[in-house]
Amino acid sequence: MGIRTWIDSWPTYRQLSGDDPLGRGAAAKSRRSDTLKPRVATADKVVKSICPYCAVGCGQNVYVQDDKVTQIEGDPDSPVSRGRLCPKGSASLQLTTGNAREHRVLYRKPYGTQWESLDLDTAMDMIADRVVKARREGWQWEADGVRTRRTMGIASLGGATLDNEENYLIKKLFTAMGAVQIENQARV
Repeated sequence: MGIRTWIDSWPTYRQLSGDDPLGRGAAAKSRRSDTLKPRVATADKVVKSICPYCAVGCGQNVYVQDDKVTQIEGDPDSPVSRGRLCPKGSASLQLTTGNAREHRVLYRKPYGTQWESLDLDTAMDMIADRVVKARREGWQWEADGVRTRRTMGIASLGGATLDNEENYLIKKLFTAMGAVQIENQARV
């Protein structure tokens, strides 16, 4: 390879000497990058979603191939994030495909040092029993001579990525149980 051919292969030289002074097109491509295909090119479908990590609610494009999530990227159509994701949002593919993801209920007894696997029905029964017990033990018929009919044994902190309808139903559920300490991450 001659010196001229070698210099012509430099992207910076091509950028400054060619028709692409901003380096947004062919000037920025190498021989290798010119042959690369996007990871999402083989996806069967794209599902619009919202990042589950914080109160911002950044839009995500979830790429699915053979009923499996293959890639998650920022949604350029989202008015909230305009295609951008923070480091946690960019790593959210691990929520669905990571090898550290648990697909079973794990329980650690009070003062225990080991986790044990439970079936879902047992875990749900344990949760229901504890909610009923906390409500009963924290119930107040009145406080300072004023009728309250509430429980101070239950509180709710909702996730910020829940939609309005989900937050409405959660608020109704906890209010019906007598809880007054109901908050949402979006307001914290």
